[in-house]
Amino acid sequence: MSKLKSTEDLSDKDPQLSKEELSNRREEITTFYKDNIPHLEVQADYEMLLAQIEKSRAERMQAQMFMAQQYADQKEGSVNPDSEEGKAFQEAMAKAVNPE
Repeated sequence: MSKLKSTEDLSDKDPQLSKEELSNRREEITTFYKDNIPHLEVQADYEMLLAQIEKSRAERMQAQMFMAQQYADQKEGSVNPDSEEGKAFQEAMAKAVNPE
């Protein structure tokens, strides 16, 4: 019940600002936000770079998992090394080991 009283007390003390005071307050708020925009832009750039890095890491890991699965399948004999798929895999592995 004390919370209700404090809320009522606040509404009773609602300050009425003059037009000049409202205008000054708006200018202060606008200046505050404009001053912070450069900092937020830097933070946005930082967050975008982090997102790109995470995406690249995920793609690299996915590619590594795919190559490991293909290599394991080939070792088990399910892929014929002389087949088109086997030759494509060997070529991809060669490029991965010796990128030029």
